[in-house]
Amino acid sequence: MARSSKAAVVLCLDVGFTMSNSAPGEESSLEQAKKIMMKFVQRQVFAESKDEVAVILFGTDGTRNDLASGDQYQNIIVHRSLMLPDFDLLEDIQDVIKPGSEKADFLDAIIVCMDLLQKETIGKKYEKRHIELFTDLGSPVSEDQLEIIIANLKKTGISLQIFLPFPVDVDDGGGDVSASVHSHMHRNSFPKKGLTEQQKEGIDVVRKLMHTLDEEGGLEEIYTFRESLERLSMFKKIERRPMAWPCQLTIGSNLSIRIVAYKSVTEEKVKKIWTVVDAKTLRKDDVQKETVYCLNDDDETEVQKDDTIQGFRYGSDIVPFSKEDEEQMKYKTEGKCFSVLGFSRSSQIQRHYYMGNQVLKVFAAKDDENAAVAFSALVHALDELKAVAIVRYAYDRRCNPQIGVAFPYIKDAYECLIYVQLPYMEDLRQYLFSSLKNNKKCIPTADQLSAVDSLIDSMNLVYENDDGETFEDLFKPSKIPNPHFQRLYQCLQHKAFHPNEPLPPIEQHLLEMLEMPCVVKERCQAPLEKVKALFPLKEVGKKKEEKTAQDIFKDNSEDGPNPKKPKIEDEEGSFSIIKLAEGNVTSVGSVNPAEDFRILVRRKNADFKDVSQQLINRIDQFLENKGAQYYMKGISCIRVFREEAMKLSKVQCFNDFLQALKSKVEDKALADFWEILIQDRISLITKDETEESSVTSEEAEKFLAPKEKKNETLPPTDEGGDVDDLLDMM
Repeated sequence: MARSSKAAVVLCLDVGFTMSNSAPGEESSLEQAKKIMMKFVQRQVFAESKDEVAVILFGTDGTRNDLASGDQYQNIIVHRSLMLPDFDLLEDIQDVIKPGSEKADFLDAIIVCMDLLQKETIGKKYEKRHIELFTDLGSPVSEDQLEIIIANLKKTGISLQIFLPFPVDVDDGGGDVSASVHSHMHRNSFPKKGLTEQQKEGIDVVRKLMHTLDEEGGLEEIYTFRESLERLSMFKKIERRPMAWPCQLTIGSNLSIRIVAYKSVTEEKVKKIWTVVDAKTLRKDDVQKETVYCLNDDDETEVQKDDTIQGFRYGSDIVPFSKEDEEQMKYKTEGKCFSVLGFSRSSQIQRHYYMGNQVLKVFAAKDDENAAVAFSALVHALDELKAVAIVRYAYDRRCNPQIGVAFPYIKDAYECLIYVQLPYMEDLRQYLFSSLKNNKKCIPTADQLSAVDSLIDSMNLVYENDDGETFEDLFKPSKIPNPHFQRLYQCLQHKAFHPNEPLPPIEQHLLEMLEMPCVVKERCQAPLEKVKALFPLKEVGKKKEEKTAQDIFKDNSEDGPNPKKPKIEDEEGSFSIIKLAEGNVTSVGSVNPAEDFRILVRRKNADFKDVSQQLINRIDQFLENKGAQYYMKGISCIRVFREEAMKLSKVQCFNDFLQALKSKVEDKALADFWEILIQDRISLITKDETEESSVTSEEAEKFLAPKEKKNETLPPTDEGGDVDDLLDMM
């Protein structure tokens, strides 16, 4: 298990007279420095950091430090010793620390900081020790002890960072070496202000100090206030210790390799530390929670917890299921497991099959040469063969096993297997959609394809140079903190200091965090306009309401309840019990033929001609029965037949059927059924609806019209015959 890094940090703040000076309408250097310190401490608090923080002030009216004697190390106060940062420290920085009226040498303040770090870290383990100095270099400085300071900083391994209200220009033009937090956020330019002679002298001392500490990167540890606020605008992420998971990688019964795994990617969740407290006292102890179980009777008879048992709702029944039953039900494993079930080509593992809430990096066990050799051979063999291992993974004996895939991953510094969970059968969601390729309306033109290609190129988030090498990544999700966490911490911190005030608005940098990079936004404007022109949107007017078959056959009786009518499900997304048993549909039945037909034709490798013939047979049966209920079923089948024929590009199949149906209707005297088709406007599929049809709108309209009858003298008894028959059916 790796030991977590722990640091000791001293925030050394200049509160002297010059730090409070500011131009009208501008913030003083002291206020800016306090803001940076606040941001830093906030990050430490919400990141649950183990780093300890101390605060030393110089330029104060009083003196309180261990080195003060005579006129040495005056106007320097140790405001807070090393301890974990908390809200008290935030409150101190915001409200307690006030500007002083004196001046103090910042080099003396650094010596006091070094003394505090050396004394208060004795007997404790710290990975790093830092001094962070905030000053405007407005106070006199003496270089007498500069060499001693440099020697002690190097000897003790204490690092130093200096924060100034202005940039320190470097002769070689490399002074501004920092990058902004996000490459797509515009960087603020620093205003050029006139510096006093004292500040210029202080800059020379700072340059000499930092350059001597680190010849190459010393000057990179000098930051401006504005630059630091940009960097600290994000709350620090919670630091997690890497927890090792030792196990045996087994292949078969004879090969076993000692391994150790670490979580590489896992979803971070907010630590649930909400609690119920008394609204007035804000004390948790003043509120007690008590759970009482009662019978659902008039007296609400209390039941002891020991007399209750948990149950599992199964339909409308409750199945009793005790804790003992639950324990016996659990999958029993011998212990932790990482067993290879077999190997597969990497191309067989689809990207959309990756699931789970973590990614593991698996290494050979440390200090085991045999395991390292065997593990390395496995990784390299998988890499060369472009293969992956299918693995059975169980964290421990209490956990259900998973099936996952282990990919080889080889870098210059290390090599490992990357484990990702794979889905079981119940985890997969199967959806069927009609193919776009079979619909000529959905085939784009060459100009449309070119326009979309240009749009994709213009929105490329990776900037490449002329040689095709990646020069800069404009949008790095791995560097973007979770906006939910950032907003939560912002609100918690505000409520801690202002409990009665409303929450502040979302900070602008949070809103910009997931916005399109400015460079990309400007670059894609022209391609977007071209796409907009080539893919015009047309407003579809509301269709005129027409009389349908249901209006013809509706029951107008008011004397009694309406008889039950079959429900017709026209909408593709409507729910029905039939859909729960889609896997059992093997042919077009008589109960719900329209739905059966829809399910069957959408299956892979479905024979549309065969399935449609089954539907046609059902329609013929309905017409033979000559009843309103059967007519409505037939109409429903024809409507679904038409919809699916258009979606699956089987237009001619439907048109042939409808023409044959018209002949049957005329031969079997089914004029009343044909009238329903006319009312519902169900005709041949036209070329206005799909390019695959050769039928015009005029031809479709003419097709619906019944054949003209010859002028014959009919007996009077026949005049209302059809009407009487129609009324009988109603």
